[in-house]
Amino acid sequence: MTELKPDELLAKIDRNPPASGWMDTPIEIRKGIYCYAANPKSVEYLGLPNARKWNPLEKDWKLPENWQEIIHNGFKERLEKFRTFKIFMDICVRCGACADKCHFFIGTGDPKNMPVLRAELLRSVYRNDFTTFGKILGKVGGARKMTLDVLKEWWYYFFQCTECRRCSVFCPYGIDTAEITIMGRELLNLIGLNIDWIATPVANCYRTGNHLGIQPHAFKDMLDFFVEDIEEVTGVQLEPQYNKKGADILFVTPSGDVFADPGTYTCMGYMMLFHYLKEKYGLDVTWSTYASEGGNFGFFTSHETMKRLNSKMYAEAKRLGVKWILGGECGHMWRVVHQYMDTMNGPADFMEEPVSPITGTKFENAKSTKMVHIAEFTADLIKHNKLELDVTRNDHLKVTYHDSCNPARGMGLLDEPRYVINNVCNNFYEMPANTIREQTFCCGSGAGLNAGENIELRMAGGLPRANAVKYVHEKHGVNMLACICAIDRAAFPALMEYWVPEVDVIGLHELVANALIMPGESKRTTDLRGEPLLGMEDEADE
Repeated sequence: MTELKPDELLAKIDRNPPASGWMDTPIEIRKGIYCYAANPKSVEYLGLPNARKWNPLEKDWKLPENWQEIIHNGFKERLEKFRTFKIFMDICVRCGACADKCHFFIGTGDPKNMPVLRAELLRSVYRNDFTTFGKILGKVGGARKMTLDVLKEWWYYFFQCTECRRCSVFCPYGIDTAEITIMGRELLNLIGLNIDWIATPVANCYRTGNHLGIQPHAFKDMLDFFVEDIEEVTGVQLEPQYNKKGADILFVTPSGDVFADPGTYTCMGYMMLFHYLKEKYGLDVTWSTYASEGGNFGFFTSHETMKRLNSKMYAEAKRLGVKWILGGECGHMWRVVHQYMDTMNGPADFMEEPVSPITGTKFENAKSTKMVHIAEFTADLIKHNKLELDVTRNDHLKVTYHDSCNPARGMGLLDEPRYVINNVCNNFYEMPANTIREQTFCCGSGAGLNAGENIELRMAGGLPRANAVKYVHEKHGVNMLACICAIDRAAFPALMEYWVPEVDVIGLHELVANALIMPGESKRTTDLRGEPLLGMEDEADE
């Protein structure tokens, strides 16, 4: 946790206009704001260029001699390849509608964290290199040459963007600043400028199938430990299936749900739901020790690495011969699948159009990708009265819900999670309207920024979300923040501890599991975390 106390961090936010123009304001890379440089072994494993040890605080970044030429050629290639990128470079009128919409600008007060100005970091070089206007007028026309200081500025601020796309909601021209960040990071990767919290998880995923580098037997062992924990709470012994050929459905979730609290309880919720559906309706779901990661940190590296990592889920689905894929509570997995899959790896014609074998519902939105979000799946089950639920088991919780950026803004998954919560929980309170749904604030740690060394940036970037949580905590006594993203579940505990320590973090399917009445279960006295249910305190103690 950052050494700065919350009041001290708030006091650091400077709302006064800078003394000099943004082009004349020198770059100052500060500890607590940046992530460590990528491990050269990870960069080399991925086949990315210029793998070496370097330190962002040192003057020499050990760049290739022709690094400016590499950046220029990479810029040109992407302008020709991606039409939206070229449009975004040309159409911004710098109206400022996005300026105060970024959580990092709100939390730091740094003008270069305004989405419009972050994009100008890239756009200014574009004008200099690729427009007649910029070549003639230079700085007067908003153009500047690619220098070492400009490059360092790129690296510093493109890794202060979580690609959440909140700014794009407010842009009158529909500019997606997140895509500009993606392109900026791709260009930086061409000369070996990545951060370790991205490069190493990507390398691990490419090598072992998940971000943590966990081997198949360890993945299975962890789920088996959950079986024991679930039996202790419910008296029911589960038998999850692994790598089963011919199963109805392949289930893929982020590895954070398997190996990191509080996501582990969400994972237990998945397991209990699948056991229930098998016992009641014969649904055949398999886990995979090969496709043991739904998250896609390749999304924060380049289009090519994103494509590589996304393909493994579909390769495994084809190998196992399943009908379709069910995906867990993940953020960027769903952004990649929903927005990029069709033209990147798809369409997945070797599978069937997803239809619930229990309710008969056709998931039309997954017709091409053949992948259904578990929130949609569970909401459909509840709507058709296919789950037996005891809502009072969540009465010790007063819940609010965070719309995770990628499923909410990226795929429009807004109502289904709320429908589930309202059917498994009696005490649900929404945060203010301008902080949820399409306008939801980011956790401040997405896009590979959930490291320890940049904790000051994370706490500052998460301030707007924490402020909205604090509002419902003080007004309604909210003590639990629900979400459907593994990054959120990893990032929010530290954020809540810092800004709203009375509030804990929970996944959607942990709430479902608490309420789910399992076939043959014993009388439950605690929730999955061992917390006594209301009215069961004495029995839980015994």
